[in-house]
Order: sequence, then structure tokens, then C-alpha cells
Amino acid sequence: MSDRTSAPARPALDETNIRPIPDLTEPRPALGGIDTRLKISALWVATMFIFAYVDLFSLFRSDVRADLEQGKIFVFTVSQAYLFFTTLYIIIPSVMIYLTLVMPRRANRIANIVLASLYLVTILGGAVGEWNYYVLGSAVEAILLALVVFHAWTWPTAGPSPSS
Repeated sequence: MSDRTSAPARPALDETNIRPIPDLTEPRPALGGIDTRLKISALWVATMFIFAYVDLFSLFRSDVRADLEQGKIFVFTVSQAYLFFTTLYIIIPSVMIYLTLVMPRRANRIANIVLASLYLVTILGGAVGEWNYYVLGSAVEAILLALVVFHAWTWPTAGPSPSS
């Protein structure tokens, strides 16, 4: 006799516990077949990536680095308050990635429409007079945020049906 505890026995294979492998050649569901929460959350994720990269690319600019050396960003002085509010500005869409997946539909729609609209205005305002890479990134962010508003505004009352 062994002192080792034995693992539970595996169930025998029969037709009741065998799942078919999905056919990888089947077409993917139309965009409407994807849950609205996932669409909106993915749009926030993409927006955050562009936020990060456009801001990082700015560090390659000598004028931006020179301003940073003087403690300035655009017309703002880099201070604790500036960094606090900049961090808050980034935290909100970051948290929306998760909240979009878990909030009730009504609160979700309101939050996404209001926040995406506000961010859209700030993104477009921040792009005025900027270099082309920044304008391009801001234009894509604006499109993604407009899609957030669109999907939140047109959010169906019931989820997608399994057949769609």
C-alpha cells in the first residue's frame, strides 16, 4: 500500500463528453455578432495605445525635450498638479476598458457617450498646430472615440442572438 493519495479517476470518453472542434473555415460572425461591450472596450484599448505612442513619439522632438528641460509642456508648467491631472486624464479611459465590460447597460451608455465625447473634443483641440504624426494619431483617436459614441448610442436592448 502506498501513502500517496490517488488522483480522481478521469471520466470515460463517450459521446456525451466529447465536444466538436469548431470548423476553422467557417466565416466569422458579422460585426453585429460581437457583443457591444466588447466592441466599446476594444475601442478604448486601441485609443489608449495611440495615446501612449503619440506621446512617446513626441520625446523624439528636440523642441519638446527642450521644453521639458525648462519644466514646461506646451503652455503648462510641469508641476505636481499638472502631473496629477494628466494622470487622471489617462486613468479615466484606462478604467473605461474594464467598466464597459461590467457596468449595467444604461450607465454604460451614458458614461461612454459623455466621456468619449469629452475626450474627442480634447483630442481635437490638442492637435491644433501640431506636427503631422500628432495630427494623424489624434485623427485616429477621434475616429475611435466617435465609434465609442456610435456603439453606445445605438446599443441594442438585447444582446446578439447566437444565430447572428
